[in-house]
Amino acid sequence: QVRLVESGGGLVQAGGSLSLSCIDSGRTFSSRAMGWFRQAPGKEREFVAALTPNSRSTYYMDSAKGRFTISRDNAKNTVYLQMNSLKPEDTAVYLCAATAPYWSGSFTLASKYDYWGQGTQVTVSS
Repeated sequence: QVRLVESGGGLVQAGGSLSLSCIDSGRTFSSRAMGWFRQAPGKEREFVAALTPNSRSTYYMDSAKGRFTISRDNAKNTVYLQMNSLKPEDTAVYLCAATAPYWSGSFTLASKYDYWGQGTQVTVSS
C-alpha cells in the first residue's frame, strides 16, 4: 500500500527557499516515478517536477527550471523538492504523487499518477 506524506511547507519571503519532502510508507517506492504538483485556490492542479525511479530523468515546468530541484533517496522512500528564488506566484498547496510501478508514459500529467499525498502549503510573501 502506498501512502504519501508531505512535509516542509511554510511561509517564506520572496527570494527565499524551502525544501519539501514526501515519504512513502509502502514497499514499492523504488519502482515508481514520483512527481510534485501544486494547486492554488481557484486554479487547476499543475505539474511542477518529476523524476524516474532511478533518477536518470527529471522533468520540470518551465517556471521551475533553474529554481527548483527534484531528487529522491530510494533507501529512505523519500522524494524531495528544493525550491529556491521563490516568488509570490509559487504560493500553492504542493502535492507529491506516485505512478504505477515501472510506468514509462507521461510524467507530467496528473491523470497518470495513481497515488497522492494530502499536500503541504507553501506561501510566498512579497
